[in-house]
Amino acid sequence: MTTWLFARKELVVAWRRHRVLLVGALFLLFGLQSPLIAKLTPDLMRSVLGSDLPLKLPTPTSVDSWTQFYKNLTQLGLFLVALVFSNTVSQAVSRGTLVNLVTKGLPRYAVILAKYLVAAGLWLSALLMSFGVTWAYTRYYFPDDLTPHVWRGLLPLALFGLLLLALTVLGSALTRSSFTGFLAAAAGFVTLSLIGLIPAAHRFDPLSLAQDNLALVTGSKALHTFVPAMGLSVALIVICLGLAIWRLNRTKL
Repeated sequence: MTTWLFARKELVVAWRRHRVLLVGALFLLFGLQSPLIAKLTPDLMRSVLGSDLPLKLPTPTSVDSWTQFYKNLTQLGLFLVALVFSNTVSQAVSRGTLVNLVTKGLPRYAVILAKYLVAAGLWLSALLMSFGVTWAYTRYYFPDDLTPHVWRGLLPLALFGLLLLALTVLGSALTRSSFTGFLAAAAGFVTLSLIGLIPAAHRFDPLSLAQDNLALVTGSKALHTFVPAMGLSVALIVICLGLAIWRLNRTKL
């Protein structure tokens, strides 16, 4: 109960600090931009290059739209959310806002869980909104059958985002620096990228959840092939949150 009550307070803080508005607006832009770029890119190239265009451009399809969507989310969207919540724990500790709450009985684990739940809720809500906008415009601009499983690519990306946020919360709990959370998420991303270079480890690499989404959308890969990576991601989320709670329990407020 205390976790949910503190989460409501954190949600109000996120709203007042314009985190909800910022993430929502940018993810809405991603959703609008993805099919539009796919639709207009050939025309823009023709208008710029004209007769100098070296080859005939293929007609854009729904594959191009979803390719742009996942590129936007994995290259920008994930790190935007991590940056927004980079100081979620460290700021509360450095400003001393947790002292009165903890002395009045708020468990420290509730602080970590509530902050993670708010960040996760904002990520999932923004992701679904962006996905819905992209889906609607893609259906309008590209009424083809080349991407029959659009929903399958969403679940792995959502889970990877939750893992990145768990790393962000852990990093934020380690020091009082405002950017440690973001640096922890970036370091985790780089580490997983290096692990993914090992062929035998690819099926267990959580980063594959944010790299192979288009294969799920087009049907060239089945969702069950991601089960090892998804299982490891869930385990890492639990470990990260557990370490964050352990660290906060030993931090002087």
